[in-house]
Amino acid sequence: MAWLYLIIGGILEIGWAIGLSFSNGFTSIAPSIVTILLLTISFYFFAKSMKLIPIGTAYAAFTGIGAGGTSIAGMLFLGEEVSVPKILFICLLIFGVIGLKFSSKEEEANNAMEGK
Repeated sequence: MAWLYLIIGGILEIGWAIGLSFSNGFTSIAPSIVTILLLTISFYFFAKSMKLIPIGTAYAAFTGIGAGGTSIAGMLFLGEEVSVPKILFICLLIFGVIGLKFSSKEEEANNAMEGK
């Protein structure tokens, strides 16, 4: 369940990161409110995930999901440059997050058994 919280938080991070660009430095009211709301909910899910996932793993995965997802969204919806190297490095980032998930399975089980 902790990884689900982390993924939800990471997806919401994509939303608030994009919202920052639409808020024009927090001068546009509606996008600013949406951005702050998404940021708050995103960090709530991130904090919940850290009850069972070590902070280093959780933070790396959270920011990886956000960074990779924001880059993809920028290319798909905001007209950012698409290039083969950029796509390859985003894939590398995503594989890194997946690797963190699989490498932390044992730590999660140990933490659950210890009541953390």
